[in-house]
Amino acid sequence: MTLAAASHGFLSPTGVEIAFLLVGIATLGAAVVTVTTRQLVHAALWLVVALGGIAVEYLLLTAEFIAWVQVLIYVGSVVVLLLFGLMLTKAPIGRSPDADSGNRWAALTVAVASAAALVWVVVDAFRATWINLDGPSQGSTEVSGRSLFQHWVLPFEALSVLLLAALVGAIVLSRRDNDASTGGKPTAPGAGAPPATREDQR
Repeated sequence: MTLAAASHGFLSPTGVEIAFLLVGIATLGAAVVTVTTRQLVHAALWLVVALGGIAVEYLLLTAEFIAWVQVLIYVGSVVVLLLFGLMLTKAPIGRSPDADSGNRWAALTVAVASAAALVWVVVDAFRATWINLDGPSQGSTEVSGRSLFQHWVLPFEALSVLLLAALVGAIVLSRRDNDASTGGKPTAPGAGAPPATREDQR
C-alpha cells in the first residue's frame, strides 16, 4: 500500500476522484440527451459533449495519449463527418418526427443489458490486475503501443476488416437504392425533357 493510498480511505475521496465522478455524471447526461432528443443537430452537438467528457475522464486517469486520440479521432473526425452528413442531406433544423422510431423500451432494454454485460466483463477481466506505479504511466504512448501491437494486434486487424466491410456494404446498399429509384436505367442529362419541336429549334 502506497503512502497516497494510506492517507485517505474510501469515505475521503481526493479532488481528482470527485472531478472524475462529476465529469462522469455530466457525460452520462449528455449521452442520454443525445439519444432522446428529436433534433438531429442538437443530437450531434450533445454527442460532442459526451465524447469530450470521455476525453476528460482519460485525462483524469493520466492516460493523456488515449485522451488526445479520443479528441482527434472521435470529436475531430467522426462528429465532423456526421455534421457534414447532416448538412449534405439537408436535415431539418427543428424537431424531426422521424428521429423517434417508437421502440424506446426495446432500445432501453438492450442498452441496459449491454451496459451490464460490459461492466461484468471489465470487472472480471481486471479483478486481479495490479498497476505498477514505479513503471511508465498507464495510458502513455509507450504502454498503449506495446499493449496494442503485442497482445491486441489480431483484434485490432479484425476490427479494421470489419469497418472496411461495413463501408463497402454501405456503398453497395446506397447504389442499390439509387438503381431501384431509377428503375435500373441510367439517367442521361435531359432524359425527362419533352422532345424539341420545329418552333423550338428556330
